[in-house]
Amino acid sequence: MKNTLLIPNLGILSAFASSLCCILPVFAFLAGTSGMASNISWLEPARPYFIGSTVLILGFAWYHKLNQKKEVSCNCEKENTVSFWQSKAFLSIITIVSVILLSFPSYSYLFFPKSQNQNSFVAIAETQKVEFTVKGMTCTGCEHHVKAEIQKLKGIIEVLVSYEKGNAIIKFEKRKTNVEEIEKAINSTGYKVVKHKILT
Repeated sequence: MKNTLLIPNLGILSAFASSLCCILPVFAFLAGTSGMASNISWLEPARPYFIGSTVLILGFAWYHKLNQKKEVSCNCEKENTVSFWQSKAFLSIITIVSVILLSFPSYSYLFFPKSQNQNSFVAIAETQKVEFTVKGMTCTGCEHHVKAEIQKLKGIIEVLVSYEKGNAIIKFEKRKTNVEEIEKAINSTGYKVVKHKILT
């Protein structure tokens, strides 16, 4: 039946849509096209609805599958076998993939390089700490994307990025980089620096 195949597919599409705003920064970073990452951030407010629809769709699919009445056929010569696409195994695979997609933000950091803060001994007079207000970040994937781009610059000592606060606090060596270069690196991800404030 087409409906039994359509319902699980709707579930996985809904799960993918719920995590798209977190998956795209990872794909953008890995592909080297950082600027496209924020293009889908408008989906973030709809994430709870996508999660809810995924749970409802898959719940309905499992309810339908577990409460399916076996058809009794008087034609004993033909054995009724269920195709793989209508089986519990297929629905289990769809459910597992959906759970992996829904939980993507919690492990997206695995796809970005590890933090390599340069803890070199630099005189305080030669360093500067600046807070950038960044617009467009919606999840931890966005945080790690911004952090990875900033750490490509020379002279970066410490990077703290928070999508919840909408900011990035960067400590750097003044002789190796500057506020304009850091702002340019952040903007290259597709997220935009609204303003900056010098902390020290």
